[in-house]
Amino acid sequence: MSNIEFITNQLNEAFTKYNADYIEAHLEESESSHIIYRGKKLESIGRTTIIGGNVRALVKGGWGFVSFNEYDNLTDKVELAVKQARLVGKTESRLAELEPIIDTIPANIDKNPVTIPLSDKKQLLDEYNNIIWHTPKLQTSTIGYGDSHKKTIFLNSSGSHISQERIDITLRLAAVATEGNEIQQVGISLGSSNDFDSIRGLHPQVEQMSQHAVELLSSPQVKGGEYTVVLDPVLAGVFVHEAFGHLSESDFIYENDRMREIMVLGKKFGSNDLNIIDGAAVPQLRGSYKYDDEGVPATKTHLIREGKLVGRLHSRETAAIMNEKPTGNARAINYRYPPIVRMTNTYIEPKTTTFEEMISDINEGIYAKNWYGGMTSMEMFTFSAGEAYMIRNGKLAEALRPVVLTGNVFTTLNNIDAIGNDLEMNQGGGCGKGAQSPLPVSNGSPHIRIRQCLIGGK
Repeated sequence: MSNIEFITNQLNEAFTKYNADYIEAHLEESESSHIIYRGKKLESIGRTTIIGGNVRALVKGGWGFVSFNEYDNLTDKVELAVKQARLVGKTESRLAELEPIIDTIPANIDKNPVTIPLSDKKQLLDEYNNIIWHTPKLQTSTIGYGDSHKKTIFLNSSGSHISQERIDITLRLAAVATEGNEIQQVGISLGSSNDFDSIRGLHPQVEQMSQHAVELLSSPQVKGGEYTVVLDPVLAGVFVHEAFGHLSESDFIYENDRMREIMVLGKKFGSNDLNIIDGAAVPQLRGSYKYDDEGVPATKTHLIREGKLVGRLHSRETAAIMNEKPTGNARAINYRYPPIVRMTNTYIEPKTTTFEEMISDINEGIYAKNWYGGMTSMEMFTFSAGEAYMIRNGKLAEALRPVVLTGNVFTTLNNIDAIGNDLEMNQGGGCGKGAQSPLPVSNGSPHIRIRQCLIGGK
């Protein structure tokens, strides 16, 4: 960032000039590239550089927020944020205590994906697209690639000065097959916090994805009802993120009377083997960082320990309101937005059961893998698995058309009666909340077994 010493001095002087309970500023510079295919054609390709920042002020419990795309007249931006906060604030300002932090966290620039020529990236994705379209009966396909290298500086009126760099890579491929009125879709979603090589060499998986979409056209549909269901790490990770993780975000809890009654610390939600964690302090994942967007150090937060609710995710403000400790979960997708409470890396801890042991005593059940959609409403969820197979007499049997799982998250957590030894983290996709999407996160789980899970079917 150019003239950064002058800019930060200007902001620090402005912090002392205006009367506010608290002021912070973010400065951001990012480089990114993207490649998108629709069907056989390349739809969009490009590279972008963006510079911007924001100022956020707190006065009597009210927040003012100003974002900008140039670093001129920063004192005026601070003044405007303070004026906005004064219009809103009517009560006492509350933020969890935090000692000032001065730190610099570089990225692994040797592996910066943005510096790889677009032509090299396009060549790799052309190979994947050609594999997809060698498969008959396909109606369409999509490929979406993105990467970014972001530098941020965080300053606040308490004296913090934190510089961080982050790298992010995502790839999503999907194939859609049709025959008559039948339509089936299969997808692959990948990501990394620093390694472009993680999306190389996927040729066998892309071929398998495309062929499986066609195979599903003739696969049987399961009869709807309650089954013992085994979820693979991808679908189980999505379940714990979407169905439970969002309920652990404290801004959602304290704003919702019903959730405050349900999400009581110490309440039993599962067996003693069930442990659910969220934490940016877990290294080398897309949701990992050293400090959140309020300058709070990253943590590893137990949400459920031995089946009991023991924690939730906080910003400094929600932690103060609920008289708990901040967890380093205040995040924004970029400088255009204020930070809000968000997940980072959310997962179920592994235990000791092997997959073979997990299915061995199931006479008739379902093995559900991957996912391509879903929704949640309070504690209710509906997810569509990307693949499904019958389990008969303790063995995997015929492939099924993708199934839909529906239920109450708390009932489902209580019905988990086996947790595998094979934790995997899914780093594809991103999280959406409060018009901020996609936020880099990861989620994961070992295989899990759920008794009495409702499956939609014929």
